[in-house]
Amino acid sequence: MNIKITGSGSYIPKLVQDNSNFLDRKFFDNEGNKIETKNDEIIEKFQKITGIKERRYAKDELNTSDIAYLAAKNAIENAKIDPETIDYIILGHNFGNASNHTTQIDIFPSLSVRVKNLLKIKNPKCVAYDILFGCPGWLEGMIQGYGFIKAGMAKRCLVIGAETLSRVVDIHDRDSMIFADGAGATIIEKSDDGGGILSHNTASYTDDEVFYLYYGKSFNPQANQTTKYIKMKGRKVYEFALTNVPAAMKECLEMSNTDISEIKKILIHQANAKMDVAIVRRLYKLYGIDSPEKIMPLTVDRFGNSSVATVPTMYDLLVRDKLGEHKIKKGDKIIFASVGAGMHINAMVYQY
Repeated sequence: MNIKITGSGSYIPKLVQDNSNFLDRKFFDNEGNKIETKNDEIIEKFQKITGIKERRYAKDELNTSDIAYLAAKNAIENAKIDPETIDYIILGHNFGNASNHTTQIDIFPSLSVRVKNLLKIKNPKCVAYDILFGCPGWLEGMIQGYGFIKAGMAKRCLVIGAETLSRVVDIHDRDSMIFADGAGATIIEKSDDGGGILSHNTASYTDDEVFYLYYGKSFNPQANQTTKYIKMKGRKVYEFALTNVPAAMKECLEMSNTDISEIKKILIHQANAKMDVAIVRRLYKLYGIDSPEKIMPLTVDRFGNSSVATVPTMYDLLVRDKLGEHKIKKGDKIIFASVGAGMHINAMVYQY
């Protein structure tokens, strides 16, 4: 049975925040001490490590469910389907609708049902639910949708990843410069066209790793200490990803009986350019070879880290020929991979 992506869409917010927007910030370390290093030096070092020059923020009037809807609408139009024929809407996010004007997070009712409402789908058999799985949420939604279709429980699924992380960052934390907003969506269904999802692999590491990413108070001791923000133990995440993501991708390749030489593109979660490059190099070292040039597109430099949205957004841009020198053609095999809060890791081998 071939289960393929038959349509894709994305929403990239219009508001561009380049690194100069952080020059006036007051940064503190995790002990509550003000960082005395000049901000231009902090930003220069940050850009060198992460590769991020700018990121995108959603307009105030747009919530996560709104941009999820816009990406989903785009994917439905691209697939040329009747939305009433969708059996499942699976929406990966982590923070729900986080408004700029309140410290509360709104996930009641779920974001997926709001997207279904905005799409004006009347069919009650179109089941909508959210998935909280860290940054790998969209890919895990793809794996679940694949399972539904393979088991005969569905014919067509809409899988979305959307986030507005700009609204849950501590402005006094240097890591706030990493995070961004965005949404990506895909339609998957049975196809006679060949290829599709060849294998998938998921793991959850919940021992010492469980709080590498967490919800914590502001680093500024003078700020409201009851309000929580996304926090990250950056070095721990980096080391964890470097050890575990390449191994997960290699295992996924073996499950699909695909040789590493057959892979044309690797679409990996856009968290940190230096980390992503290191992960891909480590993957190829597992095979005793060097990673080829132009195997991995990067969007983190201009879009930042929009969590669950990074991989589906990148896929949509790739198939629409909007990633410059990076191209894809029918029959090409690619790897999707992601790592994030939990700590979760997943991977998928896919033939376009």
